[in-house]
Amino acid sequence: MLKAVILIGGPQKGTRFRPLSFEVPKPLFPVAGVPMIQHHIEACAQVPGMQEILLIGFYQPDEPLTRFLEAAQQEFNLPIRYLQEFAPLGTGGGLYHFRDQILAGGPEAFFVLNADVCSDFPLSAMLDAHRHRPHPFLLLGTTANRTQSLNYGCIVENPQTHEVLHYVEKPSTFVSDIINCGIYLFSPEALKPLGEVFQRNQQDGQLEDSSVLWPGAGTIRLEQDVFAALAGQGQIYVHLTDGIWSQIKSAGSALYASRLYLSQYQLTHPERLAKSSLLLLGNVYIHPTAKVAPSAVLGPNVSIGEGVTVGEGVRLRESIVLHGATLQEHTCVLHSIVGWGSTVGRWARVEGTPNDPNPNDPRAHMDSESLFKDGKLLPAITILGCRVRIPAEVLILNSIVLPHKELSRSFTNQIIL
Repeated sequence: MLKAVILIGGPQKGTRFRPLSFEVPKPLFPVAGVPMIQHHIEACAQVPGMQEILLIGFYQPDEPLTRFLEAAQQEFNLPIRYLQEFAPLGTGGGLYHFRDQILAGGPEAFFVLNADVCSDFPLSAMLDAHRHRPHPFLLLGTTANRTQSLNYGCIVENPQTHEVLHYVEKPSTFVSDIINCGIYLFSPEALKPLGEVFQRNQQDGQLEDSSVLWPGAGTIRLEQDVFAALAGQGQIYVHLTDGIWSQIKSAGSALYASRLYLSQYQLTHPERLAKSSLLLLGNVYIHPTAKVAPSAVLGPNVSIGEGVTVGEGVRLRESIVLHGATLQEHTCVLHSIVGWGSTVGRWARVEGTPNDPNPNDPRAHMDSESLFKDGKLLPAITILGCRVRIPAEVLILNSIVLPHKELSRSFTNQIIL
């Protein structure tokens, strides 16, 4: 018997994802046509012996999240439950807080997946590796170039046994080209070290009144408090993958993740890729309710959401168009995200600048780009927030438009409040 836990964070997280996360929780943002965490759930549901999937975070259980969970349970015929933290507890605090729920029924092991990663999720291969050599912690790792490795948790392994000998989260100097993917397989005994961290936090933060517990005792950081502390003690191992993997920290990385998943659909979900009489260039997802004019040119790497209207002569490339948006005749949308219910007028152009990994470096990943440098907005993809109206014959370039704005002129490299 197996379980899976997906760590979805909460509203204080994902600030780099704004203004998109104003409308829906970040884990429900559509990537390649389906909510971000549906990719995780699909992968977990395909593992033989999976009995339950738990989501842990500190979002309020609002209508979109509840509706998604109900639909997912029906589609995958699995119990899928949301466990709400009383406060942000870090990457490990929720696991310890809800340990009884995780261990109920006596699972052999449980997967732990961060919601903000894009991957082909080699969970069955991880399970095989765990069963071959059982240990409390198995981490999924991949390789990065020397410069970009500094942005991730770095793993030094024994190349023969794959034991993690040393772990450093976002080091200041080069440590290793093996990085942590944020996807794990834990044995039940993995929760014991988390309990020791909790007890240590409680003792370190004890108030003068010994009957009062320090409120921060429940915050546990898997990476710093557990992996770094236990590395080299024969408890943590790494399983390396050369499959697709990327973080989804910003809107730009969501576009890149959409591209990766659309490419993956060739193998996993060919039925999701559009195969109509439309002019399609590369991989394109079109929701069944969307209306696309026959003269529109779509692709590569385009995702069109529910109820979207795409007019005659529209050109769409490397973009996500969200629920209810309208692209009027002869608009051009490149490297952009068009928000829910937004309208782009006739002959308008909405364009961003991609920040893709170096195509000549097979170990390159998406940079965790900053929006600003020296007080200036850096060129990046263009984002139109919810219910934005762009008039005809206007250019919006490398800009972010906050929700409910009606523009009257062109903008370049600006945040429009």
